[in-house]
Amino acid sequence: MGQQITLTASDGFQLGAYRADPAAPPKAALVVIQEIFGVNHHIRNVCDRFAAQGYVAVAPAIFDRIERNFQSGYSPDEVTIARKFVANPDWPAMLRDVQAAIESVKDIGPVGIVGFCLGGSVAYAASTKLNGLRAAVGYYGGAIVRFADDKPTVPTLLHFGEKDAGIPLSDVDTIRAKRLDVEIHVYPGAQHGFSCDERASYDKASADIAWQRTLAFFAKHLAP
Repeated sequence: MGQQITLTASDGFQLGAYRADPAAPPKAALVVIQEIFGVNHHIRNVCDRFAAQGYVAVAPAIFDRIERNFQSGYSPDEVTIARKFVANPDWPAMLRDVQAAIESVKDIGPVGIVGFCLGGSVAYAASTKLNGLRAAVGYYGGAIVRFADDKPTVPTLLHFGEKDAGIPLSDVDTIRAKRLDVEIHVYPGAQHGFSCDERASYDKASADIAWQRTLAFFAKHLAP
């Protein structure tokens, strides 16, 4: 369903991306932002699932500036390697690359953004800083609490797991208190990465509810 494409950021940097197109004329477009594991099988599958729902979905390889085509699985050793990519994240560079992805699909119609883990934080930052978006959804973004003073310019939805070892509920409470304009859901018993069916922390019940909420959110805010 999908294909590899090349995007060009505002500083001239070229990065890879995966793009999935629906079989019928698209109703809108989505930018899908990766976890720390690159645009791997899971993220490509997420794009394909959104395409099956009628969206053009594009996932920019936001680690290409560090290592091109990086992809990883979820074993402890792979997690250790992947974490090195965010030891000192270059947020402005990642946002330039996300903006390039937005630009690549803006001719489709309304554009939304959705991200997971690192991508959840990037999606939130994009909602406050980038142009051309109509809605944003973030899954378990650990850095969102650091950006919570920044006001989104588009409707924003956030998903968190109650038992996320990396995002304490006190962080979620801080975000709630600072961002009354953001819709936030916490999933009982769910851990970090609960939406990824390739991880040990996958929680199907929570993932299914979050997916339906995400689809309903985009259907509402990306209507032509």
